[in-house]
Amino acid sequence: MAENKLYYEDVSEGDESPELSVEVTRTHIVKYAGAGGDFNPIHHDEAFATAIGLPSVFAMGLMQGGYLARMLADWVGVGNVRLYKIRFTGQVWPGETIICRGKVASKYEEGGEKRIDCELSVTNQNGDGKIDGTAVVALPSKE
Repeated sequence: MAENKLYYEDVSEGDESPELSVEVTRTHIVKYAGAGGDFNPIHHDEAFATAIGLPSVFAMGLMQGGYLARMLADWVGVGNVRLYKIRFTGQVWPGETIICRGKVASKYEEGGEKRIDCELSVTNQNGDGKIDGTAVVALPSKE
């Protein structure tokens, strides 16, 4: 995918990122388990998950964190990200659609870079929070 070129002069506080939406399936969860080596049965074994009182298996937190990072990198350019922090606020269940969003919280100069602070979030299709996060991004200038 060709990276969009986002310039510091083109963003304002309050600007929002393009959204990334993904319908999470059991196949996504199993593929992520294989790629990440997380074979905790709460993520792939329905009988185990329900036996310990869960309604079903659920996605690994870092899986939706990865989707959020992808949205951020597509929006601002992966090489421009200086800090990425996330906090998990809810489980993601098979069949949910997650929506990854970002918003410019502030603009400033620091260390010779033109930076923006971003507020990040992942919610499901009902608006239930799954991840809250922040990022610091250094954007190129048109000058």
